[in-house]
Amino acid sequence: MTPSYVGVRYDEHARAHGHVESYFLKANDPASRRALWIKATIFAPDRDPSCAVAEAWAIAFDADAPTGHVAVKSVVPYAAARFSKTALDVAVDGCTITASSSAGRIDTAGRVIGWNVSFDSRGGPLVHFPRAWMYERAFPSSKLVSPLPDLRVSGDVVVNGQTWTLDKWPGLLGHNWGRRHANLYGWGHCNAWQSGQGDQSDGALPHAPPLDDDLVFEGVSARVMLGRGKIGVLSPTTTLLCVRHRGVRYDVNAVSDLAHNRGEITPRRWSFRGANALCRIDGEMWAETDDFVGLHYANPDGAMTYCLNTKIAHARIELTMRGRPPMVVRSRAAALEIGTRDSDHGVRMYV
Repeated sequence: MTPSYVGVRYDEHARAHGHVESYFLKANDPASRRALWIKATIFAPDRDPSCAVAEAWAIAFDADAPTGHVAVKSVVPYAAARFSKTALDVAVDGCTITASSSAGRIDTAGRVIGWNVSFDSRGGPLVHFPRAWMYERAFPSSKLVSPLPDLRVSGDVVVNGQTWTLDKWPGLLGHNWGRRHANLYGWGHCNAWQSGQGDQSDGALPHAPPLDDDLVFEGVSARVMLGRGKIGVLSPTTTLLCVRHRGVRYDVNAVSDLAHNRGEITPRRWSFRGANALCRIDGEMWAETDDFVGLHYANPDGAMTYCLNTKIAHARIELTMRGRPPMVVRSRAAALEIGTRDSDHGVRMYV
């Protein structure tokens, strides 16, 4: 892993403006509609960056649980947390994330999630932006990279006293940072695809790869504010799409691709398409209202972003990769996040 992609980007000594940053881990049970999401974040407000805090988050998604999903959060002063500048090494209120493991326990108003998991990584980092300078300069205002985009996660999770045993659940470890959250975004990831075996009414297709196949998809569409205050304008939607298939990269994210890629975002669905000489990608991710967990993502300027978060979304993607036969793949274990400034989104806010 390249240190510039895993080391923390927040500089507590350069307090000219606010900052948001996060490391996040997710894992999906390939045999059920359960998923685990862990996140460690930094929040520094514009008005006083010296008041920066660190946050630990966890969600246990369970579509079949009578009590629904469980979400918890803990907040401590930034000075009480640890974020390495050179390695993937994070600790917030006893919750840790490294390049090979994560452990912690968070209790919020009687809701408790505890976990102790380890993971193996398959393949190198997934770098979304096409130019290295895009990770170093002020533009784009939000940065995204996945140091470990294809994990197999094992260990134990305890959700309100109930133990989940994870045995090589497909997962991801990502990192993002910036001056603020995008005004509107749709982000998705999937590496848990349905097998071609069984009843096609379940969404399985004859040409879908088996669960152990090496297929990873991740992408994002976003609109960001260009400029500040009354002179700021909202950018057009920019879409970046990345595929890893059997060790080969098929990325539709070059500067020339961005003018032609398309993305559409609604409070329950993200649709996308893009093509270049390497690959054509056309797909969508969506979920029912009850499959989402609403999260409050504060911005340094005081505005609120509502993150509609699910790790048990549906996905359907058509892929045509150079040198490979076309394929259509489906999943009911996709990660989907919709970020919006519209408070009238209809999803229950958990934390």
